[in-house]
Amino acid sequence: MKQVNVFEAGSFSDQSFTRLLVHDSPYMKILNFNYRPGQQMPVHSHDIEGQVSLVILEGEGEFLGGPEPIPVKAGDVLVCDIAEPHGLRARTDVRLLVTIAPPI
Repeated sequence: MKQVNVFEAGSFSDQSFTRLLVHDSPYMKILNFNYRPGQQMPVHSHDIEGQVSLVILEGEGEFLGGPEPIPVKAGDVLVCDIAEPHGLRARTDVRLLVTIAPPI
C-alpha cells in the first residue's frame, strides 16, 4: 500500500502549473497538477487507447477541449478517452488529480 497526501506533497508556483507524480505502474499513472488563477494545461490529446479521469480536489476552473468550456469545481470528476482533446484553465487555485489508464 502506498499513501501520498497531495495537499502536503504538491506545491504551487506563480511561474506555471506544477506536477507531482503520485503513482506510476503498468496499469495506471496518477498525477497531481496545481494551478494558480489563469494558469492552464493546454488542450492536447494522445494518439493511444485508454481513458483519463480528471478530479477537481480544490478550486474552480474550466475544462477545455470541447466546443465550449465546461465550468468545473471541487468534487467534479470528468472522464474521457485519452485521444479526445482535453485541458484545464484555473479561475482560482486548483488542485487536480489525473488518472491515466493504461499509463502513457
